[in-house]
Amino acid sequence: MSRHENDRPLLIERLDEEEEERAYDETEKVHIVRDEDDDNERDLEYSVGCGGAPPFSWRKLWLFTGPGFLMSIAFLDPGNLEGDLQAGAVAGYSLLWLLMWATAMGLLVQLLSARLGVATGRHLAELCREEYPTWAGMVLWVMAELALIGSDIQEVIGSAIAIKILTNGILPLWAGVVITALDCFVFLFLENYGIRKLEAVFAVLIGTMAIAFAWMFGQAKPSGSELLIGILVPRLSSRTIQKAVGVVGCIIMPHNVFLHSALVQSREVDKRQRYRVQEAINYYTIESTIALFLSFMINLFVTTVFAKGFYNTDLADSIGLVNAGQYLQDKYGGGLFPILYIWGIGLLAAGQSSTITGTYAGQFIMGGFLNFKMKKWMRALITRSCAIIPTIIVALVFDSSEATLDVLNEWLNVLQSIQIPFALIPLLCLVSKEQIMGSFKIGPLYQTIAWLVAALVIMINGYLLLEFFSSEVSGIVYTGFVTAFTASYGAFIVYLIARGINFTPWRSKAESSR
Repeated sequence: MSRHENDRPLLIERLDEEEEERAYDETEKVHIVRDEDDDNERDLEYSVGCGGAPPFSWRKLWLFTGPGFLMSIAFLDPGNLEGDLQAGAVAGYSLLWLLMWATAMGLLVQLLSARLGVATGRHLAELCREEYPTWAGMVLWVMAELALIGSDIQEVIGSAIAIKILTNGILPLWAGVVITALDCFVFLFLENYGIRKLEAVFAVLIGTMAIAFAWMFGQAKPSGSELLIGILVPRLSSRTIQKAVGVVGCIIMPHNVFLHSALVQSREVDKRQRYRVQEAINYYTIESTIALFLSFMINLFVTTVFAKGFYNTDLADSIGLVNAGQYLQDKYGGGLFPILYIWGIGLLAAGQSSTITGTYAGQFIMGGFLNFKMKKWMRALITRSCAIIPTIIVALVFDSSEATLDVLNEWLNVLQSIQIPFALIPLLCLVSKEQIMGSFKIGPLYQTIAWLVAALVIMINGYLLLEFFSSEVSGIVYTGFVTAFTASYGAFIVYLIARGINFTPWRSKAESSR
């Protein structure tokens, strides 16, 4: 056996592989054409084994482009936009440096997710089912679904608010929710035409956001020097610390970690050839970096528009997603294209794109953890209903009350913050193990950086939870419940870390079975 064969990531077939739920069928994957430079496979693999690398190809980069942009939409959902506008209104330009570094931390996590999916040929939900006991896998599945539902409610409400703006209030919030629910069927329709068509639609939606918020940026004319200082000079104060924590806390979305590890499998990668896997990882790294740079610019546009218009004003603490459009209109006026409607268009693009990716993530999470085959339209309908039904109830109850809608949004942020360790810890444990990743496991330095980032994100979200519960929870019964929940929560996190140290390699199990 050659040394290259020892390095191949997945040469051992999985038990009952043909019966398992897969992220993509072979017929659905995008074929990666080989350049003329790739003709001599044996020489190229020898070159890679000796430290070389496959030649860069713009054509291949184009073929690999797509999954990273779908992943980046979670960085642009209505919840993130609300965090941006509130950070700008309360803290001005002073948190732009944190937005940049938070995006960089998010990129690191998503690159690990992509690496896991490419190197193993499995996505995170599938590997969690295989590597953890059944009871732990079920807990992780429930947590992932709760995080997805919480995120989906915010996204659907954001779309409904945009529809209400664009119809001059003719359509109430609940009607916007029903309209947004139909995106499930739009998604199914587009998916029938192939993954590249679906990615093209998301590219249009991201482009719409970029144009709309760049237009607002140009209309607001923020200070260039203050913007540059805000990016380069770290600043924090007692007034801005809570918004700073929120900026970092909303960057890592649990369902997005699951999603990206599945999306990268939409490309045809020959896992029998080690350098092909490395090539795919390299191209996904470039593509994801470009996608998140674009998402950072869009978030920067939103933050600076509200920093310019509302920082150090009496309105700063009262701005939220519901009233932001009207505040913008009052501040910047109408013109040929009223800024209220530009904001509505951008918000609608953010809400629609993120709800569709939520549906997509829900399919992978359910299929991966439960490992059962179901028709796509049925599974999409189930995952969409889990979010739409509670969202319609929310819209009917809170339609006329901005204050209660903001309180609900805080509870939803808490719900998602609780779930973050249950995506990050399994991911980091898996990508660090040679039994899982083969030669593509991350090295000691990368592991140290990744665990430090994960610990920082978890601590920041822990701070958010502590602040929230200390202000919202009172009484002996509620305090006892929160204490018991916190103890169980901490114990499960410790278990996940301890279990990750001693994973049973499923490749060895497959080998011994044969």
